[in-house]
Amino acid sequence: MKIILTENVPDLGNAGELMDVKNGYFRNYLQPRNLAIEANPKNVKMFEHQKRLLDSKVARSFSDAQKFSEKLETVSLTLSKKAGKEDKLFGSVTDMDIEEALKEQGFEINRKQIVLEEPIKMLGVYQIPIKLHKDVEAKVKVWVIKE
Repeated sequence: MKIILTENVPDLGNAGELMDVKNGYFRNYLQPRNLAIEANPKNVKMFEHQKRLLDSKVARSFSDAQKFSEKLETVSLTLSKKAGKEDKLFGSVTDMDIEEALKEQGFEINRKQIVLEEPIKMLGVYQIPIKLHKDVEAKVKVWVIKE
């Protein structure tokens, strides 16, 4: 059965793709969850129109993310934490701490956008990547200093 995905489905495809799936998978899983519609001529035409609108929206969000990235690149955060011997922190600096520091400077960033592989446990200067768009990433300088 030919279908059009209306949302991204893991291990199947992305929104807007024309797929061929078994009838039962469409009828029992995709259709009840509004993840896909049947690919008849009317739906194909309607979805092509929506895809054109979506493409323009994605292009606009990409350019907005690039502009925001340029502003974010100029930001330097200073976080003071208690530290012991050899500049090792008591505790750590997490994405929540970085999110709070960014909010204090007027930037609304969701902590899930902050790409921190593991919490920071040493004093120093770090370049923390922030994912603003699927293709746009900004780096924020974070200074972790002794309290």
